[in-house]
Amino acid sequence: MTLAPAPFGRVLTAMVTPFHADGSLDLEAAARVAEHLVDNGSDGLVVSGTTGESPTTTTEEDGRLLRAVVEAVGDRATVIAGVGTNNTAHSVELAVQAEKIGADGTLVVTPYYNKPTQEGLAAHFEAVADAAGLPVMLYDIPGRSSIAIAPETYERVAAHERVVAVKDAVGDLYRGVRIMDATGLAFYSGDDVLNLAWMTHGAAGLVSVVAHVAGREYARMVEAVEQGDLPAALGLYRRLVPVVDVIMNRAQGAMTAKAGLELLGVLPGRHVRLPLVPASDALVDEIRSVLQRAGLLD
Repeated sequence: MTLAPAPFGRVLTAMVTPFHADGSLDLEAAARVAEHLVDNGSDGLVVSGTTGESPTTTTEEDGRLLRAVVEAVGDRATVIAGVGTNNTAHSVELAVQAEKIGADGTLVVTPYYNKPTQEGLAAHFEAVADAAGLPVMLYDIPGRSSIAIAPETYERVAAHERVVAVKDAVGDLYRGVRIMDATGLAFYSGDDVLNLAWMTHGAAGLVSVVAHVAGREYARMVEAVEQGDLPAALGLYRRLVPVVDVIMNRAQGAMTAKAGLELLGVLPGRHVRLPLVPASDALVDEIRSVLQRAGLLD
């Protein structure tokens, strides 16, 4: 099976942002996490996205974090800067900063809370795309933003030379295929439970939280799809179903992904910033058990 062109890579991890116990950025740990992810299946990283707790970080912190990741793995993987906010001027500021630091692209989520019209969405995306010379991946996640990007809005913004991809967390494969066909945008699965489904429906790749602990398996799954070996791809998918469940459905993904990285010995702790709280010991025990049964942890 010939996969769609992938402007940002095939297996991207929506990377956590490590913090010290006092809540400050842990840049050494960030570099270590980035290296671990690239060594274990990811050919791209998204920095300062939702899983990176971007609503709690400052512009200056976003820049320091991005620089640390670019310096650590920028020669081995694409590094995408999350610049989406519900304030267009702030997103523009972040996009300009990301270009100066050396990011390979930007991720721009649908503005949340404000509930703009579709005209407002298009103007927001175009303003961010105009602000920097970086390719843009839109992030469509109505479960968090309360509104979806309409098909006609996709057609409008796809005309912009720098809008090249979509991270889809809408969960409607039929809708996504129609938008792909109408716009030529590269689609990335933004929902781990649908990773295999999206790959068999023409997606270019995936942006995963579960790849923090299962990046090699997802890379093998994508490779199996490309080789036309759907039984092998399905076997990997089924093996990871309990892992997806415990990482994505027990608590917010940053909490569980950090717990997984702590269990793997990649992070020294699972510190998060309020309003998130660290995964409980009981949840960590559950994650440990699931990872062991899936063969992801000794």
